[in-house]
Amino acid sequence: MTVRMAHLCSWLVALLPVVVACFGMDFPSLDRPGAWLNILGRLTGVAALSLLLMAAILSARVPGFDRPFGGLTKLWQTHHQMGAVALLCVLAHPVLLALAAAEVSLSVAVTTLFPPFDHLATWLGWLALIGMVVFLAPSFHFLGEPEYGRWKWLHRLSGPVIVLALIHTFMLSRTMPGYATEMIWTIMAALAVAAVSWRFVISRRAGRLRYRVDAVDRPANNVVELKLLPAGRRQLHYEVGQFVYLVPYDRRLAAGYGEEHPYTLSSSPLEAGLRIAIKDLGDASRAIQHISPDSEVTIEGPYGRFFTDNNPGGELWIAGGIGITPFLARARHLARTGETADIHLVYCVQDEARALFATELAELAETLEGFKLSLHYFYRQGPLTGEFLSAECPDLAQRTAYVCGPLPLNQLAVRIVREAGIPVSRIHTEEFNLI
Repeated sequence: MTVRMAHLCSWLVALLPVVVACFGMDFPSLDRPGAWLNILGRLTGVAALSLLLMAAILSARVPGFDRPFGGLTKLWQTHHQMGAVALLCVLAHPVLLALAAAEVSLSVAVTTLFPPFDHLATWLGWLALIGMVVFLAPSFHFLGEPEYGRWKWLHRLSGPVIVLALIHTFMLSRTMPGYATEMIWTIMAALAVAAVSWRFVISRRAGRLRYRVDAVDRPANNVVELKLLPAGRRQLHYEVGQFVYLVPYDRRLAAGYGEEHPYTLSSSPLEAGLRIAIKDLGDASRAIQHISPDSEVTIEGPYGRFFTDNNPGGELWIAGGIGITPFLARARHLARTGETADIHLVYCVQDEARALFATELAELAETLEGFKLSLHYFYRQGPLTGEFLSAECPDLAQRTAYVCGPLPLNQLAVRIVREAGIPVSRIHTEEFNLI
């Protein structure tokens, strides 16, 4: 299954209840706008619940589940989009029903929106709508850039919201045939419960692996590379370019104790332990710069699918800042396996002091057959340009492009390589924007 097909199938499954509802409805004549508004109101309610349930299913974060979707960040883009459409549908749902009732009278429309307090089903629907706005608003930056810990805490409201929405639907459902309502909502709800249970309960016991910090290297003032060794029987099995969720348990940390954050693995899968490069980008990553050797961490994963097979025209890597991590991991892996490759790495940094692992990369370029390194310094050459890439890598149009770095660089690099003739199917990016 292709990546595009996997995303399409998830949307088709999410909208299946809407299709079933259409077959079970009696459509009015075209001269009754109120009846059509009523139908649209009922269908937006069905769509809101089904999309919310499907978004919950996609949030399972089971290692390997994200691979058909092109990695966890790509999977969660679809999860995010479904949440946005669900929010629009749930906002439109009561408005459309009220407008339909307004065909009778204004008082009927008001009563449709705000019935007596003993009309439990409607008020449960309002609670679900308010809860959905509360936990989704930070995801769409309605109130500015969300703080990661607060965003995660608010997102846990999704569970009660789904329960309220299901009760509301079962109490008022008149859109789908009874057997279809029970079967579809029961199956989707069961899958959503299983996904949420795995993520917040089961994975914390069965999915996390215990490691200890063996050493802390400091390639730059605001970057550490942790070397981790297994502290239990199980070890992580992964591929280059993948990332994990790391949870530190060092009581001396100023922030981030017991909090999970995603970090890319910088080690080769052939190494005895793990290596993770972490840049100071927030409270938790700033605190972890001072993590104590021999302290314990847990690892959950692996996730992601950055590198692909069969790139006959060679590969073009464009990295920025800490985005060098997956490329460093692959270069280290090639050095260990002795494989040859046709790879050109363009590393974009502000200045020499911020060129992380530049010495090691230069040594790898000297020893690895087919591996070439070009450094691009912003202070000297300005933003990355197509002219620079063409001069450094004349055959870039034949290559497969991999881009990882800050979002502005990613967007610029993708635009440049597309203008150079690389099709979208041969452009792979990793943004690590999981909110």
